[in-house]
Order: sequence, then structure tokens, then C-alpha cells
Amino acid sequence: MAVEVLTTPDGRAKTALSRRHAATWFAAREAGTPLPVGTAKPPLRPARPDAPELLDPRDVPKRKPGSPQGRIALLHAVAHIELNAVDLHWDIIPRFAHVNMPLGFYDDWVKAADEESKYFNLMCDCLEELGSHYGALPAHAGMWRAAEDTVDDFMGRLAVVPMVLEARGLDVTPGMIEIFRKADATSAVAALETIYAEEVGHVAYGSKWFHFLCGRHDHDPKDAFHTLVQRYFKGALKPPFNEEKRAEAGLPPDFYWPLAAS
Repeated sequence: MAVEVLTTPDGRAKTALSRRHAATWFAAREAGTPLPVGTAKPPLRPARPDAPELLDPRDVPKRKPGSPQGRIALLHAVAHIELNAVDLHWDIIPRFAHVNMPLGFYDDWVKAADEESKYFNLMCDCLEELGSHYGALPAHAGMWRAAEDTVDDFMGRLAVVPMVLEARGLDVTPGMIEIFRKADATSAVAALETIYAEEVGHVAYGSKWFHFLCGRHDHDPKDAFHTLVQRYFKGALKPPFNEEKRAEAGLPPDFYWPLAAS
């Protein structure tokens, strides 16, 4: 199921399939007949549509978020992030299926992938409401880098993707909501508020299973986190941090402040 999502290129088709597979997984769980986890070989990179054109981050045009075109560009960037998140959350399942994990681990990442699929579609709906669409603008080519860098490191993947990249979303989303609120863009505000409310759970899943693996291997979680982020994440973490939401997700300040840009 995960590999089928990863090898579907079109965003709307990928997320429809993602949501269907998530519903199948949870229906089986509720019936007390969980699907076997099994094994499958995920692609190194997920299938992608022909558009958007993927550019080096330095080459992605900068637009002022206060303008209508800037707001479209911001929504497009978020849509691109969410599509990558769908693939990241499905990828972790077959990528590390050789590691014996409780069924709750699969519950969490299937649920996260399902929610990211919803967010991608919300962003696409907002873009279409403004006369644009996903693929109309170039996008960041580096979004999958964290997955490639941690392809053989389960704890590294958990440290960098949910506990750094998704935690960053908790820091920046309130500012994005404010941009669209000032523009009276009610659909975008509602969509971003949904993402903001639910994204805490995805960071929490990362923290929970990172701590689980640290316990299994007798690692100090804070020390392991610092080592892995320094190994796989390029550059320092950028404050300001949303300390309240990070704490809600199980990320205490002594995890991220020592890694921050001074």
C-alpha cells in the first residue's frame, strides 16, 4: 500500500490513494483483524508529476507575501511541503519494516499520512479558488533530501523529519495564518488552522517513537537527538521557536535550543 502511494505521480491521485489505504488500514484495526505489515521495496525517490518544475532552493523566486501573487506562492509552497510529507510518512513504513515495531507505530504514520493528504488537497483547493493550481509555480527541489540522507538510519529519520522539519511548521504557521487573515482569505485561514492544530500530533509521533527506540537501545534521547540532527540536518535550527506547541508535542527546549543559530 505504501509503495503504491509512493509510485503514484499525480498529487490528487496520490492523496486519494493514500486516504483510501488509510481507511482500509483503520477499518481492519477496528474490526480486530489488522492487516499484516509485510515487506516491500520503496523507491529511493517518490514519483512526481511533470509540474511543478523543481529548482535549487536558491533559484526559487522570492515573492512578497503581502501581495496576491505572494499569497499564491506561499500556498503553493505549503502544498509542495504537504505532498512531500505524504510520501515521507508512507516511506517510513516499508523503509524500516525490517525493524520490529508495535502496531501502534503503523497506526500513527498511516494517520499522519492520511492527514497530510487532506492538507495537500486543502492547499490545492485554496490555490484553485485564487485561479491557480499546484504545479503552476516552480518548487523547492531539496524537500526529499532528509529522506535520502536518512535512508539507512531509522532514528535519524525520526529526529530530522518530524522532530526538526515538522516542528519548524509549528514555529512558522501562526505567521502564515496572520498573513491570510489580514487579506480576508477565509478558506486559507481555515485550512492553515486545521494544519496547525493537527501537526502537533505528527511531531509527537516522532518524539514518541524516537524515545521508544532510545529506550530499546539504551541511548540518552537528548544526546542521541543532538548527534543525529548535527549529522543529518544542514545548518543550525532557526529561532524563534513555538515553545508551547513544541512542549505539547513532547519536545523540551533542551532538545532544540543547543542546536539553534546564535
